[in-house]
Order: sequence, then C-alpha cells, then structure tokens
Amino acid sequence: MEALISAVLGDLVSRAISIMVEKCREQTTMETTAEEDLQRLYQLLLRISAVVEEAEGRCITNRAMIRQVSMMIKHMFRGYYLLDSFNCRKKKTDEEEVSHSFAQSKFNPAKRFRRLSSNTEIESMVIGRDSGKELKQVIVVLESMVANMKEFAIFLMSYPRMYRQPYSSYLFVDKCMFGRQMEREEAISFLLQAEPNGNLGVLPIIGPGLIGKSTFVEHVCDDERVRNHFSLILFYSKNDLKEESVTTFIDNCVIKHQNIASGEDRSLVVIELLGDVDEGEWKRLLHTSERCMKHGSKIIITCRSEKVVSFGTTKAIKLNCLSKEAYWYFFKMLVFGSTDPEYHPPKLTSLAMELALEMRGSFIFAHVFAALLRENLNDRFLCKLLGVARAYAQKNSLVLDEYPKDDMSRYAWSIDDNLQGPEDRTLFRIQHSQQKGLDAHDEVPRITLMDLLSGTLSTMPQGKFEVLSWRSLIPPYYSYIYACELLWHNNTTP
Repeated sequence: MEALISAVLGDLVSRAISIMVEKCREQTTMETTAEEDLQRLYQLLLRISAVVEEAEGRCITNRAMIRQVSMMIKHMFRGYYLLDSFNCRKKKTDEEEVSHSFAQSKFNPAKRFRRLSSNTEIESMVIGRDSGKELKQVIVVLESMVANMKEFAIFLMSYPRMYRQPYSSYLFVDKCMFGRQMEREEAISFLLQAEPNGNLGVLPIIGPGLIGKSTFVEHVCDDERVRNHFSLILFYSKNDLKEESVTTFIDNCVIKHQNIASGEDRSLVVIELLGDVDEGEWKRLLHTSERCMKHGSKIIITCRSEKVVSFGTTKAIKLNCLSKEAYWYFFKMLVFGSTDPEYHPPKLTSLAMELALEMRGSFIFAHVFAALLRENLNDRFLCKLLGVARAYAQKNSLVLDEYPKDDMSRYAWSIDDNLQGPEDRTLFRIQHSQQKGLDAHDEVPRITLMDLLSGTLSTMPQGKFEVLSWRSLIPPYYSYIYACELLWHNNTTP
C-alpha cells in the first residue's frame, strides 16, 4: 500500500512540475513574440505616420482617397494606443516580478507553485493572449496598408500642397483642429462642386455642444480654395430662425470674408443654431434664399439636433466624440509633446491613460488637465488629478454621457496638496457654460478653471461667480466660460 501511495504521489508531483515548466515555457515564448511584435508595430507606425502627415498637407479632392486616409489615421491611433498599453503593462509586470522575488523565497517550490497557479496569474495570461491577438490583428492591417502604399503615394503626390502649413499638423497639436481633417476635406469638396439643376446646396453639420462645430466650420471657411470660390462669406449671428424675414436675416449676418476680385457672385452663408428648427420656418427661409442668392451659392447649417439632417441636399457631417485611441493620442501630445514611447515614463503614461478615459472625450478638460500636468509632471500630482477626475465622473454619473452636457449642473473639486481627502477639498458647482468671441475679450473673467482646480487662489470667491475654463488658440478663438457656485471650502460652508 505504501508503495502504491508513493507511486501516486510521485506521479502527481511529476505532472505538477511538467505543468509548471510548460507554463513557464509558454510565458517565455509569449514574451519573446510580444517583444518582436511591438518592435514591428513601432516600425509600421513610423511609416504610416509619415504618410498621414504628408496627406494632411495635400489638397485631396478624391473621396475614395479621403476615406483611405481616414482609415490610416484610425488604425494609426489604434496602433499607438496598443503600443503604449503594452509598454505600460510590461513595466508593471516587471515591477511585480521584482517585488515577488523579494517577498517569496526562491528555494520554496510550494510557494512558487502556488504563485504560478493563482487566479491572478491565470487571469494575466488570458488577458495577455487576448491582447496578443489584438496586437497581431493591428500589425496585419498596418502591414497590408504599407504593402499598398506605393500606389497610394503616387496618387497622393498628384495633389497640390496646401498654401501654408496645415493647422492639423501634429507638431502644433495645441494650436490645431485635431481629428477632423478628412471631414474638412469632405465639406470643402461639397462647397466647390456645382449643384445639379442649379439648386441651392445645403450642408448640415451636427454634433453635441462643445464638440467643435464652430471650429470646424471656421477652418473650412478659412481654406484658400473656399475663399477663392466664393465672393462673400456670411455668418448668421443669432441662435434661431424664429420670425426671420429676408431683411432681418441679412441684418443679422456678419461678413466674414469678401473677395471682390473673384468676379463671381457666389456666396456662402453659415447658420449656427443651438436649439431645434421649425421645418416650416426653414422651408420659408430656404425658398426666399433661392430667389435672392446667385447660382452656385451654398449654405452650411450647424445644430445639435439631428432634425436638420433632412434639410441637407447632401449627406450631413456628424461630429462625434473622438475614439478613445484618438483622444489618447491627442492628450498624450498635449502632455508629453511627443508620440515616441521612449520619451514617456511608463508609470506616468499608465496614469495618464487612465485619466484620459475619465475625461470622456472633452477637449476643454484635455487642455486644462494637460496644462496642469505640464507644470507638475510627477506621479504624485497625476494620482491626485486622477482621483479628482474619478470623483467628478462619479458625482456626475447622471449628467455625463458620451460627451459632457453643458446645459446641466455638474460638481467638481479642487486639488490641494495640503488637504488629505476629497471631503476636505473645495467643492463648487458648474451651472452652465457659454462661449464668447474675440470682440468680447474684455468680458472674460480673470479667474480660470486652472486656478480653481489647483487651489492657487489667494482668496476664494464666494457665492456665484464666473471662471474662464479655456481660451482656444485657433479660429474662431472662443473663450469658454463656466458659471460656478461655491458650495463649501475647507469644510466651511460659505
């Protein structure tokens, strides 16, 4: 009997050791393959980035090529996101292995086996396999794009260069319109082409508040091709079309550009609306405009409501929140100033990636938080900022959706190195937001959102007040203002 028990135990130990060795071998193979794949991914991204940058500097009119460039940009963002994710995960794994080597004796096989067979280890291996599959899929897609790059490059070189360095260049990401390059080319292509039967062309542009509709339209109208094509570009300055006649409509329009030397009478009218539009009022205005505006004239109408989609003579352009990959690329450039992972400390990168997810695609928050981080780029401050962002998202879970709504009250906390927890921080409520142009520069409040968040104000304003959340550095150079109310400060109710 003892001999049988000994034989069974020996067989069990032998199998356990075999499983452990196999897992170690599989893990080593996975790590080697992952390292090679990451290096290959980085090389592919460099080539794709060069082509994308060249494409952004060309006046591309072919819609098929525009779609192809859009796909390149999409997969480039995805590739950089995966590259940063893997580098952060690898650094974290290496640190955990080092800590385990000190915490556990290397001469105790039982402890080593328990660690290898733990749920955490198994879960990590499963996640690693899934991520490895995604990594290989991205590499296959990028390799396919690179393989067909020669023919694409030949077509690309046939298009003229832009008259000046494009705003969209990643080298000037804080002074550019990010992520809308191909949509801009689609809009310009529509404006330059003739409408069938001489009808008045209407392009609807829709999207939530603060998504960048005004910035998008401004960049379209600022393009040299558009300015040379239209003799007059008008902006409708009111927020709705109620009770508008032809005379009052024209009176409420501002001349943005006038090109008398063009010899053409074509005009472009941009109508920016906040709320819903009555279909009857729109049809009446459109009918009148068709009689007054010359052949070849166009209208751009922007709105938050999808009802205006039916007003268009072409497919509407919908400005959505950036994907998490594109948003991370944008935020990373703002914070670190580079896409090269060599210049990004893995721990900072990991925390910054988590912070980017908490910001829900907000351009304003990206600029404000990036400015705060550039002044305090360290682990401790980033952790504090991440905690504030998570508390903000949790407190406003009913308000925040795919994109923060600017017409509902939200709650936010300040960051103060001298305070211990969120219950001690200054709490204030953001009631609503508005945007003001350059002509209202004197009306912009002196207190900034950065002042509130960083807790650098010598005297905290009491009651209700306004703060400058962000001043855009690109056309139309809006200043975005929040109406706030102080709820408590340092556990003292005002």
